[in-house]
Amino acid sequence: MEYILVAGGAGFIGSHLCKALLDGGQPVLCVDNLITGDPKNIKSLGDRQEFVFLEHDITGPFAGLSSKLSGYRLSAIFHLASPASPNKLSRRSYINFPIETLLANSAGTYNLLKVADGEKAKFLYASTSEIYGDPLVSPQPENYFGNVNPNGLRSVYDEGKRFGEAMTFGFRRKFGVNARIVRIFNTYGPNMQEDDGRVVSNFIVQALSGGGITIYGDGSQTRSFCFVSDMIQGLTQAMFHEGTEGEVFNLGNPDERTVLELATMIKKMTGSNSQIVHEELPEGDPARRKPDITKAKRLLSWEPKVSLEQGLEKTIEYFKGSMKKLP
Repeated sequence: MEYILVAGGAGFIGSHLCKALLDGGQPVLCVDNLITGDPKNIKSLGDRQEFVFLEHDITGPFAGLSSKLSGYRLSAIFHLASPASPNKLSRRSYINFPIETLLANSAGTYNLLKVADGEKAKFLYASTSEIYGDPLVSPQPENYFGNVNPNGLRSVYDEGKRFGEAMTFGFRRKFGVNARIVRIFNTYGPNMQEDDGRVVSNFIVQALSGGGITIYGDGSQTRSFCFVSDMIQGLTQAMFHEGTEGEVFNLGNPDERTVLELATMIKKMTGSNSQIVHEELPEGDPARRKPDITKAKRLLSWEPKVSLEQGLEKTIEYFKGSMKKLP
């Protein structure tokens, strides 16, 4: 039986990807060390016969796991394993896991690419819009090289992802690994954690709990928010669509909004009496973020379908349910 390996499969996006693959009839081997992923994200998948969970840190070699992996032929590997939140107040933030983040995207990428090479499996590296840094070009196309501070507070994520991209193409050029890269722009939806530290989850949790809705800076900075179901479709099409080998794709929603506009929307949609509170802008916070998805439209026939309003409605309902379960 051929499995698809999802590294970081207990995380927010990874858990949705595992479910989508299983629903499509694909057996899944989910690998996660659970430092930022959450077992509850994959709890509903545990009883499915073609789902296997392996707790493992990808920064360690897979060679020692040969007995556990015995019998699992791999047809494809999705590498989504990395802390991703920039908010240092969140325990899940890459600011609080700087070395782990760098290693997940360097040693971890190397180890997974070695497995892909040995298995002759397709490989997808989940990079990020953060490789563009604080962009001087907007929207950001795939051929823009970015404006990144290699020593800044966020550099462990930015530079880790840039290194992971280089490693991926190194394996493609030297060993012929069937690899592609996607650069994920801000994604949101169910399975985000209350303490995730990302802007959508922060605003919703603060609005529902009645606390101040915290905006860093004046809120004029922009982001483009992609609902998770659209992102999953983009990821699977990037992996399995013909003609994607050796390509880099931006995946995100080009609907650009200011952070203040997002906070105002969430406050209104939740009926919250929370006040919007402004705090000092963190170091390295990019002023603009908007993907150019021309290439994804052309080669993948992909573009987002869920509007921000529709996605926020679903995400707010999810948090209303999950927050009720908190002790």
